[in-house]
Amino acid sequence: MTDVFIGIGTVVNVATVIVGSLIGLALGNRIPERTKDTVTSVLGLFTMVLGGFSVVSMNSAALAADVGRSAMIVVLASLLTGTLLGSWLRVEDRLEQGAHWIRTRFRGAGDENRFVDGLVIATLVFCVGPLTILGSISDGLGRGADQLLVKATLDGFAAMAFASTLGWGVLASAAAVGVLQGSLTLLGYLAGDFLSAAQVDALTAAGGVILLGLGLRLLAVKQLPVGDLLPALLLAPVFTWAAGLI
Repeated sequence: MTDVFIGIGTVVNVATVIVGSLIGLALGNRIPERTKDTVTSVLGLFTMVLGGFSVVSMNSAALAADVGRSAMIVVLASLLTGTLLGSWLRVEDRLEQGAHWIRTRFRGAGDENRFVDGLVIATLVFCVGPLTILGSISDGLGRGADQLLVKATLDGFAAMAFASTLGWGVLASAAAVGVLQGSLTLLGYLAGDFLSAAQVDALTAAGGVILLGLGLRLLAVKQLPVGDLLPALLLAPVFTWAAGLI
């Protein structure tokens, strides 16, 4: 799709969280669980479609010009090395532990305020995840906001569910979404000035594989620790540069 401007994905995401929260506040607990599960499954399927489109970047002319026929090897090496590094650093576990620590800290202070609980839980769900990072960076690189638009839809439905039980704090989490994703989009925009087209294509292809894994998680097919794969996004441009020197 042709984006109106870089950052449109975050703007839409913030808007869906706000709208979803307001609908959830109005509906209360009347959203059927079956509806929530079906929507999540559809978004899982569509996430895999986006991952497939991103993986095609592995066959780009720019990447072929830099690394020849080694494009697939470069991306695979980035993913395998990134996974080993991510597993060693326990990225997935640390994300989960960080989320648990934040929630425990608020509750440990004796604050049972529903507003705070809604704010913390919703912020963690909307901001801690591979799609947040992948989508924001892709948007900043000028590759389109498709990934963030899928995330925005998912977050909108999640906001309905959370707001119906946790109240106004979920609505306030929209600010955190805007700040975090806006910062990552800016980072992607600045990185675009330093990375070659081949490096961006390698990063996009690696991200596509991670999206496929995320889609499997949303479909409850396989609970892959996709957080452990995230270091591959940093390694893909480096490996592309190194392969181009050989």
